[in-house]
Amino acid sequence: MFEKDIYQLIRGLRAHKGKEREYIQSSIRECRKEIKGQDMDQKATALLKLVYLEMFGHDMSWASFNVLEVMSSPKYVQKRVGYLAAVQSFRPDTEVLMLAENLLKKDLNSPDKLMIALPLGTIPHVINASMANSLLTDLVPRLSHSNPAIRKKTIVTLYRLALVYPETLRPAWPKIKERLLDENEDPSVTAAIVNVICELGWRRPQDFLPLAPRLFELLTAGGNNWMAIKIIKLFSTLTPLEPRLVKKLLPPLTSIIKTTPAMSLLYECINGIIQGGIMEAAEGTTEGDEVARLCLSKLRAMLVVEGDPNLRYVALLAFGKITSSHADLVSQHQDVILECIDDADISIRTRALDLVVGMIHANNLQAVVERLMKQLLDSGHASNTTDPAQDYAMHDGIVPRADEEEDELQSPVQPKDPKSTQAPPLPDDYRISVIERILEMCSRDTYANMNDFEWYIQILVDLIKQCPAGLASGGYGSHLASKSQPSIADAVGAELLNVAVRVKAVRPEAAAAAQTLLLLENRQEVFPSATNGGQGVLSAAAFVAGEYASMLSDADAVLTSLLDDSSASLPAHALSSYLQALPKIFTVVTSDQQQPWTYARQSNTTLLTARIVHFLEPLTLHPDLDVQERAVEYLDLMRLASEAASNQQTNEQSDGYAEPPLLLTQAMPSLFSGMELNPVAASSLRKVPSPDELDLEAPININLNMLLQEADYDTDFEGDADEVHKLYHERPSAVVTDYQRPAAQLLEPPNKSSRSSSYQAGETEPLDGEALERKRAERRERYKDDPYYIDSQRTSGTSTPMHNILRSSNGEELDVDAIPVMELKLDNSREASDRERPANPRVASVKKPKKHFVIASDETLGGDDLPATQIAAATSSTAKAKKSLLEVDSSGLSALSLSEDAASNGASQLDIEHRQAEEEEMHKAIKEVERLRLEMQRAQERVQPRDIPEEGMVVKQKKKKKKPKVEGLDEQQVGEVNGEEGGAAVKKKKKKKKRREGDEQVDDEKGPGDGEEEASGPTKTKRKKKRQVTFDE
Repeated sequence: MFEKDIYQLIRGLRAHKGKEREYIQSSIRECRKEIKGQDMDQKATALLKLVYLEMFGHDMSWASFNVLEVMSSPKYVQKRVGYLAAVQSFRPDTEVLMLAENLLKKDLNSPDKLMIALPLGTIPHVINASMANSLLTDLVPRLSHSNPAIRKKTIVTLYRLALVYPETLRPAWPKIKERLLDENEDPSVTAAIVNVICELGWRRPQDFLPLAPRLFELLTAGGNNWMAIKIIKLFSTLTPLEPRLVKKLLPPLTSIIKTTPAMSLLYECINGIIQGGIMEAAEGTTEGDEVARLCLSKLRAMLVVEGDPNLRYVALLAFGKITSSHADLVSQHQDVILECIDDADISIRTRALDLVVGMIHANNLQAVVERLMKQLLDSGHASNTTDPAQDYAMHDGIVPRADEEEDELQSPVQPKDPKSTQAPPLPDDYRISVIERILEMCSRDTYANMNDFEWYIQILVDLIKQCPAGLASGGYGSHLASKSQPSIADAVGAELLNVAVRVKAVRPEAAAAAQTLLLLENRQEVFPSATNGGQGVLSAAAFVAGEYASMLSDADAVLTSLLDDSSASLPAHALSSYLQALPKIFTVVTSDQQQPWTYARQSNTTLLTARIVHFLEPLTLHPDLDVQERAVEYLDLMRLASEAASNQQTNEQSDGYAEPPLLLTQAMPSLFSGMELNPVAASSLRKVPSPDELDLEAPININLNMLLQEADYDTDFEGDADEVHKLYHERPSAVVTDYQRPAAQLLEPPNKSSRSSSYQAGETEPLDGEALERKRAERRERYKDDPYYIDSQRTSGTSTPMHNILRSSNGEELDVDAIPVMELKLDNSREASDRERPANPRVASVKKPKKHFVIASDETLGGDDLPATQIAAATSSTAKAKKSLLEVDSSGLSALSLSEDAASNGASQLDIEHRQAEEEEMHKAIKEVERLRLEMQRAQERVQPRDIPEEGMVVKQKKKKKKPKVEGLDEQQVGEVNGEEGGAAVKKKKKKKKRREGDEQVDDEKGPGDGEEEASGPTKTKRKKKRQVTFDE
């Protein structure tokens, strides 16, 4: 025979580079031929080659029956190949698996231990629920086998059966428990039992409390680190049920932590102390503090190890778990924790960042925040997909290696390699996470750890410069209701607003920070082009600037920045805050009662109101209703202010002291002054009682439906004259304004006539004197009632602001069309003041004396409201769920109880459910069989004699009519005639048989003796219904 073996197949596959697919297909064809032969060695060789090719993704399910043939071979070498192929190709739903059940039973009962090991290694891979119960009786005796390897494999196989069919573990549990309690048992078997109990224990820990003494003996005996790890995990689930285990476990766990050189066992001991509540239970005692310090010192050593990032990651995890009970001890190791923030591994950086938040207190808050700010300032921007530092496939220095031996772990720690001076780039999501953690640390428990709010406000301004254009992912920003998708800049703005409202002592600094954010000349510095995501803070900055406008150092500059044309393109929530701040800052600028009402002040006020009106007029048609409403309200207010300022006489006009208008000095300031703005607890809003007269169910207008119906059929309005209809039903025409071009380029060319034509004239041809005078007369007549129309011949007492200015400078004769267009510079006074102001370069800050800040608390109704932070903590604590220790899907074992009471009381709930399911299936099967039987019976009844119609209705009627007649006849014969012979009865039975054979018109003859009398058909039918029989003599 010249067939290829597995080694020749591998050599040929390597020799056919570039043509592997063709070579594999030809090899599969050869295997198909070889596996059909009679030679079992050839079949085993072909099957082994198919197993090798199946690992490359080639299907071998077509050879399932051949696998069974090789499995049944008496030779061990061939049988081993068959079982290997079964493990590789069989699944629990394989069709030929039912044929292998008897073979598995036979091999399990084999006297050869090698033969027994084959099915024990195969059953966990192919077992299903139907096979589990059948194989259980053959597996349980193997727990008493003389070979420990067989006992160990049997325990693991029984656990696999329990995962598929949990009830199989109940009859096997006494044997497993007996093996565990046996002190002379082989350590490998004991370790296997502990492994199974560890997985079962976290599901139902109360069933394994009686085993605690034996488990404690195994823990203190030592010798197997992996078994000790499993026992520690199991004890972490038992200590909440038995608090006395805490004192019992502290000495051995402390001894293991001090003496073990294995990092895995060391970490599991620390993790078991934390998860089992041992550290929290011993909190406040001398032993508890000693254990906590010992665990932290060992975890610090793990962080110092440079070569293994996995140890550093798990050490940070353990640090985070200890923080909840010993935050002060964890903060003593903040130096090594902060070093992990600059680690190249993003996962280590994230864990270190989470840990830093938990160890914050009043003494280290500023140091930690400045360390995080340094990372944000020194690191560049990088996305998650383009950051080469996060693409570990590009690194050449990563080589797979095996686990280190314990002797090697005892070697001294190697010195650190010099780190690169260039900080790794930070992706945007990590940058957002850092900013959120800074806000969370500083504002925790209503600024309980904050000692310097002036420093905090400067930190908030610096954070704006680092904000990426991304959404907030944590708790900060998600509570903002002004935007559907809040950004991290909105969260920073909310903090600035919160500090300004709560801390009165730093409101000037908060107002100065808001001014810095709003000024146009600071836009490039505060919002650099690389990170343009910080503009979400403008809404909060405008609110602070408007609410505390009297504390602004340069209110004119802030108002000019708010009125810039670029402000109209801001988002709706920011624009509405801008509109809210405009009248407040305008009131501060113009409401000084000490200064006289001079001509210059009147001119500045009038021009300022004109600019505000010019800014607000386009916003009255804004698509956002909030912006539209505020624009309409403040537009009317500014028009009233403009009219009041124009009508008020100045010092020059009154030849003496003139007071400013009362609308500017008293009326408008009273609109924005009153009760102070204070923070309100969120839970108090739900306690505000609604007025008794408020009925939310009552319609606003009773006749609303009738008005809507009339509006549907109303077609009498004039579309051109109805301004209300235009406002609400017609889309405004888009106006495109080029803000980049200067005003001189927007004027008409000098060759066109500009003096003879007005901006209101529609004709392009020059007009003569009479036509121009006629146009002016028509215009005066059309606008005679308009107080804002400039008319030099108007004799009424009303005048517009611009009219008074031009009249005083140009005289009575004034050509409106001849007014030149000039550029108005309103910032001269501010620029002059800036020039006069001496430069104040930033010098090295000296240590300022510590200030005491009063922080306003939330206003509540009733005084029983919890702070928002406590509510969030309570919510997060209840959301924690119990997790598996081994991460194995064993949900089917949760309803399985191994206690003796449950076993003696009968079937468990799972048995009842299985029994109910089986009964339902049996009931359905019985119904189906009954239905088929009835169909077969009806089919037989439809077979009729040749002379009977196909329907067979007459035969059915005769059967129904004959039965009561015969019964009645027998009763009367028995009741009336006592000495009759039995032959008459026999003759009547023969007549019944003849009637069944199809004689449908034959009349039954009844008689006591001869039976030859006849009765008519119709009378018989009536007498049948009355159950009567007549005889003729």
